[in-house]
Amino acid sequence: MAKGRLRVLLDGTPFLGARTGVGRYTAALAEELASLPEVDMRAVAFTLRGWRKLRKVLPHGARARGMPVSARLLRKCWLRGPFPPIELFAGFTDVVHGTNFVLPASLRAAGVLTIHDLAFLDAPEELPPSDRELPELVKRSAQRAAIVCTPTQAVADMVCERLHVPAERVMVTPLGIDPAWFTARPPGPQVRKRLGLPEEYLLFVGAAGPRKRLDWLLKAHEAAPDLPPLVLAGPGHTAVSGRVHPTGYLSDVDLRNVVAGASALVLPSRDEGFGLPVLEAMACDVPVICSDVPALREVAGGHATLVPFGDLEAMRLALSAALQEPPTPAILSARRSHAGEYTWRRCAEATVQAYRRAIA
Repeated sequence: MAKGRLRVLLDGTPFLGARTGVGRYTAALAEELASLPEVDMRAVAFTLRGWRKLRKVLPHGARARGMPVSARLLRKCWLRGPFPPIELFAGFTDVVHGTNFVLPASLRAAGVLTIHDLAFLDAPEELPPSDRELPELVKRSAQRAAIVCTPTQAVADMVCERLHVPAERVMVTPLGIDPAWFTARPPGPQVRKRLGLPEEYLLFVGAAGPRKRLDWLLKAHEAAPDLPPLVLAGPGHTAVSGRVHPTGYLSDVDLRNVVAGASALVLPSRDEGFGLPVLEAMACDVPVICSDVPALREVAGGHATLVPFGDLEAMRLALSAALQEPPTPAILSARRSHAGEYTWRRCAEATVQAYRRAIA
């Protein structure tokens, strides 16, 4: 390792395009790493088009590296062996960090890999055709990595069990939430009109997809006509009835307004690696209802209503109860305190520890 600052190269590909969970993680982590005096942070993007945009979205002081090369082609190469190494694209570095399930091959750099969840192992048929090789690529990346980072202990346990990574090579680096969530306010009349929001609504936040199990939530909502409308915030949703309102992808500011104005946030996922919306809702005093799966149970920390996965009647009752039983000031304070423990600075500091362990 070079003397002085720790040279870190991030896979910055998730920076590009509309940011969902992994993109938000990568952006927030990069922002914190760029502010740490002991880290010299660079990012590289693997894409035929748009890699030059990386310069515009990186934090101040961070440098962008890249070449117009297909990520799909690189993945096929890395499935076969350690060529081409990342140093060909970005020069020498102490650590290369695969932020999005895949660890780039390297000549000398220590490899750190973030695995956000293992949902793709249980339902590979749900992957798009472009990601059909992802399960094998993640397995190989995990075996090559000096350290594997996970957002929760629940995912860490699964990485050890299902990818056969020794526990001493796995580190939990919990995600964080932006401080702006603690001052978020419900949307005003203009925002409500622009986004087509009802006066009162239940809310789901996230991209559409089978593992989010919206079918379960939609059936429970439909079975209780007295409930307020359901708003679906995120890409890929469609209106299935007059009581369901998709918003499409939201900017960070709009998302905070929409969450802060909800009667309750509902996350009915079959599988999650972390569940950022749980903490973000708690930060702005919105009750949370989520499926009782390991990662959500861990992140909620006893401050959410947990529903047995797939139980239609239990979900319907939980939705009704959230509207009928407003939380006391003490409960709201406890939820805010819990959410406040999760910061991006803490995530970055834990990640730097992972870098140093990888080098050692």
